[in-house]
Amino acid sequence: MSLTRRFDVFADYFQFYVCDAAYTTDTASLWVPETVDRMLATGPDLLGVGTARNMLVPVELQVLDREPSPDPDDWDGMLDCGLSLHSGALIVFGCTEEPAEAERIPVPAGDYGARVSCAGLDTLSEDGLDGDDRYRIQLWPGGVRPVMVVKPLG
Repeated sequence: MSLTRRFDVFADYFQFYVCDAAYTTDTASLWVPETVDRMLATGPDLLGVGTARNMLVPVELQVLDREPSPDPDDWDGMLDCGLSLHSGALIVFGCTEEPAEAERIPVPAGDYGARVSCAGLDTLSEDGLDGDDRYRIQLWPGGVRPVMVVKPLG
């Protein structure tokens, strides 16, 4: 299965979520200084992706057949981790949006490797409302793993 979807997600509080449609992770406890600094908070069935703006941000989701080759030259930062999608559906939504209203994207149930990439973080307007920041989440069948820095923000 190979799938690419694009979203404009309202990243209120500088974050959005990619998760199992039946996630149980408590999002209130995810954001601590370490996860804020790396712009990624993880739970077993949820990724909390930090953003440079708390506005609508472009997000590309790719569900792939196998782990992609890293392309760090195209991104400001890149992190690998994992995600359990046991309901057979995933959702993408802003943290103040209603998850029940998010589109269900069918995926084979199981564990996935994940790569979260961000770019354009230095393109924000002075007031922080406009910019060309963008975010990509790639998923592929594989085991859930701890967060690993592929390319540090900087």
